[in-house]
Amino acid sequence: MTEARALATWASVNGSQYTVKHMTTALIFPGQGSQAIGMGQALAAAFPIARETLQEVDDALSQPLSKLMAEGPDTELTSTENAQPAIMAVSLAAFRVLEKETGLNLARDVSCVAGHSLGEYSALTAAGTFSLADCARLLRIRGNAMQAAVPAGKGGMVAIIGPDFTEVEEIVREARNRAMSEIIEIANQNSTNQTVISGSARGMEVAIEVAKEKGAKRALALPVSAPFHCSMMQPAADKMRDALATSQMHAPAVPVIANVTAERASDPAFIRDLLVQQVTGMVRWVDSVERMKQLGVTRVIELGHGNVLTGLIKRIAPEIATVNIAAPTDLDTYSKAA
Repeated sequence: MTEARALATWASVNGSQYTVKHMTTALIFPGQGSQAIGMGQALAAAFPIARETLQEVDDALSQPLSKLMAEGPDTELTSTENAQPAIMAVSLAAFRVLEKETGLNLARDVSCVAGHSLGEYSALTAAGTFSLADCARLLRIRGNAMQAAVPAGKGGMVAIIGPDFTEVEEIVREARNRAMSEIIEIANQNSTNQTVISGSARGMEVAIEVAKEKGAKRALALPVSAPFHCSMMQPAADKMRDALATSQMHAPAVPVIANVTAERASDPAFIRDLLVQQVTGMVRWVDSVERMKQLGVTRVIELGHGNVLTGLIKRIAPEIATVNIAAPTDLDTYSKAA
């Protein structure tokens, strides 16, 4: 795909009330933590294609996941094995609604796609690498594997707010010096002043102490069930290598900006390897947004519940316009902003 293709012209669809125009656009998809009871329900009530998408995921998993999203309980929805496919299902429902209601053609109108952690699977499914059913099944495997990789209470994650990335690297080095046998690694490079670390439970305690000593605005343990995106997830990475090896994959219609490299990827075999690396590797979200900017992206559309990623982008690259599609009214906002 040439850079010129990224500057695609958005055309209105005959009979549609929504119009779009010439912009360089990337689609982005949220990760775990964006789940909430009721997510996707307004889209499903308003658009048959959204209902069909949620039903397709239910069928793939042989589970009424859409009912769990609608009614809870929250503890069950938050469970990693349910949260991951649920978040993907809502993102793909929003994506399909956007396609149908605005005439969006991803191959023609979008420069690249990206997602945060499990959101990378959503991005790849929107781009045609995975079928929706295969993605749902892969995320169920991924969620189960990540949950089982580390016994409960043995690991955790901490958000460090205030210091820049270089300063967090120093915090991690100092914490490792104090707790030599503990695992302390950077998991998510979320924004210029928000970095998440991951590792053993004791390692996270020491890292919080060091971060506070070094003047971090906040250093708080996250309410997660496992230490994601660190070397303690290697058993889950091994399971995903096996699962992905037998999954059908196609070249995406547009490149994905991969979490672990912050570079474009289009080759299915390479993407498969990147997804395995992603389980234990750092999510380089700041670098990914900067790469989008280098590619000429002037607008990002976040598809799915919440607006966490667009909020991060406003801190990383405030010159990039942001739009969220999570409910029917968002299409009106989108049309006015286009």
